Amino acid sequence: MIFPLYITYPSWIHPEIFPGLPFLSLLRWYGLMYIFAFGTAFFVLKKLLREGALDSVNADGTMRKATEDDIFSFIATGIVFLLIGARVFSTLVYDTSGIYLKKPWLIFWPFQNGRFTGLAGMSYHGGFIGGLLGMIFWCFRHKVPFFKWADAMVTAIPLGYTFGRIGNFMNGELYGRITTVPWGIIFPHAEKFSVSNGWVQDFMDKIGMEVTTNLVNLPRHPSQLYEALFEGLILFSIIWFLHKNKPFDGFSGAIYTGGYGFFRFFIEYFREPDADIGYRIAADTNAPLYMNTSLLNISTGQILCFLMILGGVGVAIAGYLLKKHAQKAQ
Repeated sequence: MIFPLYITYPSWIHPEIFPGLPFLSLLRWYGLMYIFAFGTAFFVLKKLLREGALDSVNADGTMRKATEDDIFSFIATGIVFLLIGARVFSTLVYDTSGIYLKKPWLIFWPFQNGRFTGLAGMSYHGGFIGGLLGMIFWCFRHKVPFFKWADAMVTAIPLGYTFGRIGNFMNGELYGRITTVPWGIIFPHAEKFSVSNGWVQDFMDKIGMEVTTNLVNLPRHPSQLYEALFEGLILFSIIWFLHKNKPFDGFSGAIYTGGYGFFRFFIEYFREPDADIGYRIAADTNAPLYMNTSLLNISTGQILCFLMILGGVGVAIAGYLLKKHAQKAQ
């Protein structure tokens, strides 16, 4: 017998922290991961505060020392704008039913069919835009240099982002395409396939899978964990390693924006697009979403990530030119 070359999703993992218990079942791992993410961002910003990375010079030439209250206010503003952007983008860009255009008050309504569901559905790119607008608003209101504070924030974001993707894994959502790699995972809510299809039988033979039912759930790439590693831990490590020697304010922001777009663009090839949206650009219009048949089949996420890469280049150019302008003015 061939040893199975796949992993079964652990049966003890549930979206709820305390499944089956009244009231406590409302506590979900995904929400807890958000708390960990924001807490991590605060501690990273606090460390940057102690390093003096957030101090700036006022218009009259005096030094403005950043405080912990500034950090709290900055993060709180960013969170509010981030959540609004993430939710609005998710409901208006990724939802194809049109219900939110007809009934916009449902965008922030946390109930469905009489059940509390929270705000199910958040878009990273929408959160990025919302958070960016929140930072711009806060910096303008407090008269501090935007690029300096943005650099600090993007240093803190990737480590917190890691928890968010772990939360997706705990929910058993945003899984990848089917795969024969030995770390492929069978997610319980993924699409099932008929064993009567020849390609399904061949796939099962490759991974040593035996089933007695007519429908089979095939292993998939744990793309949530790929993102947690590359867009989270690795991107954080790169930014943290460079943050003390950045050549100009805005450099860390450029690395984060372009780096995230770069990593996510390629990880999207392993992640299954939303079934109701599919590909925005397709070399093969009949290509199934559950497997990658062409690198020219481009998803919504990849288009947005390409724009992020261009945005990262733009931020780098803007930061460099601002530094040159400041040097000439001295």
